[in-house]
Amino acid sequence: MSELIEQLQKIFSGEIKKVTLSNPKGGDYKKATLTQVQDGYFVEKFTQKQAFHETVGCMSVAQCCAGLMEEGLSQLHAWDEKYEYRLKLSKKGKVLFSRGGVKDGVKNIKEPNRKKNYLIPEGAVVPALVDMGIFTKEGKVVQSMYDKYRQINKFLQFIDELVKKAPQHKWNIVDFGCGKSYLTFVVYYYLTQILHLEVSMVGLDLKEDVIAKCNETAKKYGYEHLHFQVGDISTYEKEDTVDLVITLHACDTATDYAMYHAIRWGANNIISVPCCQHELNGQLHSESLGIVERYGLIKERTAALYTDAIRANLLQACGYKTQVLEFIDFTHTPKNILIRATKSNLKEKHKQEVLEEVEELRKAFSLNPTLYELLKTNKFI
Repeated sequence: MSELIEQLQKIFSGEIKKVTLSNPKGGDYKKATLTQVQDGYFVEKFTQKQAFHETVGCMSVAQCCAGLMEEGLSQLHAWDEKYEYRLKLSKKGKVLFSRGGVKDGVKNIKEPNRKKNYLIPEGAVVPALVDMGIFTKEGKVVQSMYDKYRQINKFLQFIDELVKKAPQHKWNIVDFGCGKSYLTFVVYYYLTQILHLEVSMVGLDLKEDVIAKCNETAKKYGYEHLHFQVGDISTYEKEDTVDLVITLHACDTATDYAMYHAIRWGANNIISVPCCQHELNGQLHSESLGIVERYGLIKERTAALYTDAIRANLLQACGYKTQVLEFIDFTHTPKNILIRATKSNLKEKHKQEVLEEVEELRKAFSLNPTLYELLKTNKFI
């Protein structure tokens, strides 16, 4: 565990009410604030022109702050009712910590207004959101659907951050396991109607009736470069260059095949929200760490976390800068991990180190994950 994470965990072991991060040394964000709310911390991240919102759980807040500091916000101030905590990263990466008393503390903070500055603002006419029952025909958010509205904007934020860092105006996107595709339609709308990018997008799913309905809907919305195909993720082929591969809740090893295709194609970006990680649950076994297997729920969650940790490391081993992020609040579902990867010039030493970590975990728990086998067999690792 890094010194930065250790210091942040010590700070957040108390009742921290408010946090500010500032003094940017590169990166996209100029400032960030965190405010304690009932379900964790409400985060506002500011670029020169936009503000991005999310809520992180109490278990994830230290990791969130560490990520923001490592991305360029070198100074953190946090307050509880008695103390102010100061954390700073020096130019050489040294962690500097101090604490001082506060006369009145930080009290009576009201929960922020979460209705402002979303990437798709209220009042916008988005056909898919109306059909989903999230927007009224006038573009107002249906009150009972506000959590879903926030989740959609959170997902768009992950895509927006990728797009803003890339120079190209045209995007070729594959959405594996698209299902009924409402989110696919929203992504297409955001990229084409709000960011005014040229997008060619394909959604893939096994169900013929669902795909037929999606193509009818795309035609109804006038989305001429959004198409849907019936197909199996494991055998899907695409000859064109791919800029972004999306997998949303592709079940079990379908996520592995989607990531493998993305790596094989040399896709520049990958966004994956894994689901139903059953494979390693059936394999996980350790002679010396039987405690992990003793309780069914613990084994299931451990296997799911190991699955995604291995996937993230394998993506890095294949040259992708990879993040494991919280997609939605843990209070909504325990399956709240999002993996975001961008093709990068990672050092060979780092790629070898993360691959060795995978090998050690495989050996310790007798694991043979599908993505590892696909990459090993086809000589990508």
